[in-house]
Amino acid sequence: LGTDFLGRDILSRLIHGARVSLIVGIMGTLVAGTIGTALGIVSGYVGGWVDQIIMRVTDAWLALPAIVFAIFLAAMIGPSMWNIVVILGAVYWTRYARVIRGEVLTLREREFVKLAEIAGASKWRVIKRHILPNVMNTATVLASLTVGVVIIAEASLSFLGVGVPPPQPAWGLMLSEARPTLMAGQWWLTVFPGACILLIVLATQLFGDWLRVKLDPQLRNL
Repeated sequence: LGTDFLGRDILSRLIHGARVSLIVGIMGTLVAGTIGTALGIVSGYVGGWVDQIIMRVTDAWLALPAIVFAIFLAAMIGPSMWNIVVILGAVYWTRYARVIRGEVLTLREREFVKLAEIAGASKWRVIKRHILPNVMNTATVLASLTVGVVIIAEASLSFLGVGVPPPQPAWGLMLSEARPTLMAGQWWLTVFPGACILLIVLATQLFGDWLRVKLDPQLRNL
């Protein structure tokens, strides 16, 4: 695949960049999923003023442009791989909170939950034994679809210079470094990192669709 303008091997940097993108994508999704799922369960099951506060915060968070908000946070706490994981987790938890809350609102009216409450089970026990296991399929599918979004966000931040700092070969950073050489005919410096981002995001989306079908009995029987 050639070398860049500093003589660094493109293939080696692409392979190392895949590790960076996957770590940020998976760990950022786990952070977002943990926060969003916990808040969604509490909001949906407890209800009342707790639900109102969590949902108003979620609405305010959703009103903020994700990338602009991530750039703001990265500028505040500084660029590093693990800082980007925390930042993207803090940006994308809202989609989990919304979806999981909707699931919990349905589950808390189900007969097995009502029977557990009548039997004297505490709210924590009902959540742990009956609510959480029944929302894990939804959370898992949402996580598989969120990984690609987080990877694109990380590449965007690295491209803008507020993501993974050099000399770590993040794909977005490789695209940013290759901009001056694009018009000079060194097309491979931008095409290969861009193609890697495209392929890994496409793979995560296809996996998410496949997982959604496998975990949904209604779709599986079609």
